Amino acid sequence: MNNSIRVSCTKKNLKLIRDFVTEYLKALALSDILMNQIVLAVDEICANLIIHANHEDPNKYLTLKVQTVKDQVKFEIADQGRAFERSNYKEPNIQEHIKMGKKGGVGIALVNRIMDKVEFITDGSQNTCLLYKKIK
Repeated sequence: MNNSIRVSCTKKNLKLIRDFVTEYLKALALSDILMNQIVLAVDEICANLIIHANHEDPNKYLTLKVQTVKDQVKFEIADQGRAFERSNYKEPNIQEHIKMGKKGGVGIALVNRIMDKVEFITDGSQNTCLLYKKIK
């Protein structure tokens, strides 16, 4: 089974990524809720990278690798866009967002709640986001 996908940085490729992740997770016999949450988290990170880090430039690429290690799934999302600076990130107040009817801006907060561990690594021009989720 293929465990990686490489797509150009356009929003239309988000569906390819969601389908790829769904296919991979199907084999693990997870609950629908867990599966949907994981797909949502990966989709959110990829959307942020495509839109914010790479400005939807079809000449840039994003690579997603997925593997199951013991009792957890690990996603590795790599690109050469602008690095996400976690030190500058301030978690939004989600309740406030809902009350104000704001759209967007809660993606990373959502990912942090869904996944067990989220890491951002920058090595030269290569940025990697690692997502871990226990599945057993």
